[in-house]
Amino acid sequence: MDLPYLRANPHLLPTFLAHQRLRTTPVAGGSISVAERIGLDDGTQLFLKTWPGGVSAAPTAEPAPAPPGLFAAEAHGLRWLRAADGVAVPQLYAQTDELLLMQWIDHAEPTVVAAERFGAGLALTHHAGAPEFGSVTEGFLASLPLDNTPGDDWPTWYRERRILPYLKLAVDAGTLDAADATLIESIHIEAPTEPPARIHGDLWPGNIVWGPSDTPWLIDPAAHGGHRETDLATLALFGSAPHFVRIIASYNEVQPLAPDWQTRIPLHQLHLLLAHAALFGPSYRTAVLDAAAHYR
Repeated sequence: MDLPYLRANPHLLPTFLAHQRLRTTPVAGGSISVAERIGLDDGTQLFLKTWPGGVSAAPTAEPAPAPPGLFAAEAHGLRWLRAADGVAVPQLYAQTDELLLMQWIDHAEPTVVAAERFGAGLALTHHAGAPEFGSVTEGFLASLPLDNTPGDDWPTWYRERRILPYLKLAVDAGTLDAADATLIESIHIEAPTEPPARIHGDLWPGNIVWGPSDTPWLIDPAAHGGHRETDLATLALFGSAPHFVRIIASYNEVQPLAPDWQTRIPLHQLHLLLAHAALFGPSYRTAVLDAAAHYR
């Protein structure tokens, strides 16, 4: 079993896996997907991503299929970001409705040099741009739908396509109540007017792989045309990316940010916090309300 054969026959991957025709090793991952390392006879190492049935599936339930279009959307995002020639993106070898197969990246320590390369590379990725805010394809944020309906005014687009959809899901899930929703609906959304950037869209620190030779890689995108401050604000979520200060300094050397961009970090994080509130419950309520309180 070699890479050219697998690339030519991606539809056979589920059969090969079911009959143990491929050597696999489980890889620690997130709560949404199942990840495995595959070793081929020619020595090639690959990364396989499949769907386990979703985070809300009961342990005794039959595994549900992946949401329609989930892996196609991620494949589109990987190719689109890779084409920017900024931060490195693993090469995609195969995609079906059930899985993604891509280049394996060894893990290394996140050095200062790697962080500086990441900041400069991310500036180039963003500079590659997008035709409009949103995308020609619908997307996903974890297992949730990501409304990529195009728009040309970022504050309006961000409210209608990011804040309000995830706010509704969080209220429907019982995490937020009507008073919480009223507060969030009333926030003032403003940011510097800029052309749409080519953004990763879910760039929390766990979606960077720090590889050998001081090379960082982007994984698990929710890619679309957005405001570049969104990616940078997301890097500050959940403890911040390693060497965050050096990442920002390196980014600024290539494509300077507005001097007050950091005052908008909670605004750009709000839709992701709402998505977490919808998926994982009341433990995220305080974070959502704290972020929104900055912009009342």
